[in-house]
Amino acid sequence: MIAVDYVQLAADIKSWGVELGFQQVAITDIDLSAYEPRLREWVAKNFHGAMNYMARNHDLRSHPDQLHPGTIRVICVRMGYANERQNSLQPLEQKSIGYIARYARGRDYHKVMRKRLQALADKIERLVGPMGYRAFVDSAPVLERALAEKSGLGWIGKNTMLINKQAGSWFFLGELFTDLPLPVDTPDSEHCGTCRACLDVCPTQAFVAPNLLDATRCISYLTIELRTSIPEQFRKAMGNRVFGCDDCQLVCPWNKFTQVTKEADFSPRHKLDSTELVELFNWTEQQFLENTAGSPIRRIGYECWLRNLAVALGNAPHSAKIVTALEQRRQHPSSLVREHVEWALKQLHH
Repeated sequence: MIAVDYVQLAADIKSWGVELGFQQVAITDIDLSAYEPRLREWVAKNFHGAMNYMARNHDLRSHPDQLHPGTIRVICVRMGYANERQNSLQPLEQKSIGYIARYARGRDYHKVMRKRLQALADKIERLVGPMGYRAFVDSAPVLERALAEKSGLGWIGKNTMLINKQAGSWFFLGELFTDLPLPVDTPDSEHCGTCRACLDVCPTQAFVAPNLLDATRCISYLTIELRTSIPEQFRKAMGNRVFGCDDCQLVCPWNKFTQVTKEADFSPRHKLDSTELVELFNWTEQQFLENTAGSPIRRIGYECWLRNLAVALGNAPHSAKIVTALEQRRQHPSSLVREHVEWALKQLHH
């Protein structure tokens, strides 16, 4: 058995993490008892909507050692994805350009981060020998933000995002569950103060209260998680947002500390930050699959992609080009697409 100096190892893990491209690494224990009741209450109110996976595996979420037996510590990491320092709502005023949430414009972050977490685990094992561990990136019943908050990577803000004083909130989270008895870090306190910018800007009033989101009203949920018809009451509010929504981050004062990422993988691909709605709507299924290969967008599928775009086209300024594009999809084999196309044409002919 190798004698391990765990204080030194924790320091090494943090510097290795930064070398591997994470902006910050912090360590926490696995006691999530303070978060468990909040999760149960949220699900009891049906704020998770069609995300049935949120209602399952409560015990695995709240007890990391049940998800991966032997776990006593979680190494939490964050990796920034912002490609610009500017945080402006102005792109949402360009009604004929599709708005895609910043996180989804580049390559799928799951693969990028999991590879780095694996490299971190390999480095630790080279020093301490075989250990029990498992890496997670938004892929299992893990209370990511709770663990990140406990570890000191930031605090969960009023918009339910993790916010960091030095970096704002444009970053991905990942975790390495481990059985090593590493020293734990101190959580940060909450620094939202009296600010309500995120709550007030939400186009669909999805925040029931500070730090309480009714996901069924959230545009990210409606455009990504929901696979059925988008409720009519939210369609106008969606504007030109066709995949996700960034409003509550764009107005957050802490994002004045946004750091631009050095990761080439997170740069926008296929002009996904500046393409006209009509062009996106005219993609064939083959083009959709090609242009979203290795992208988080692909998981919604072509049918929901057209559904979202039809709504955005209905919200765009009237033009012959838009009407023609919609007319051409009127006989689409999918009743979901047809329904949203009809709604859009009705809006434009008002």
